Amino acid sequence: MKIIEAVPREGYKLFLRFEDGVAGEVDLSALAGRGVFASWRQPGMFEQALVTEVGAIEWSGELDLCPDALNMQLTGLSSEDLFSGSRRLASHA
Repeated sequence: MKIIEAVPREGYKLFLRFEDGVAGEVDLSALAGRGVFASWRQPGMFEQALVTEVGAIEWSGELDLCPDALNMQLTGLSSEDLFSGSRRLASHA
């Protein structure tokens, strides 16, 4: 799952568009200022988000976020849903 577009917005939010057409805004404000995300508190740092060649989001070459995790946050899907698609195993009694 690759991100093809990322637009930083106010309040540590990102508008994302994925290669499969899924698009929307994720709120990353809970991460801002915590641990490795402390750098986002520096003026203009969060706005430097860019899409890498592998479709992840990166800041200054040192901090990146997994596109799958962002997709799950955006869509509300679990990792099982995301990676299994519509395939379901039938259960027999």
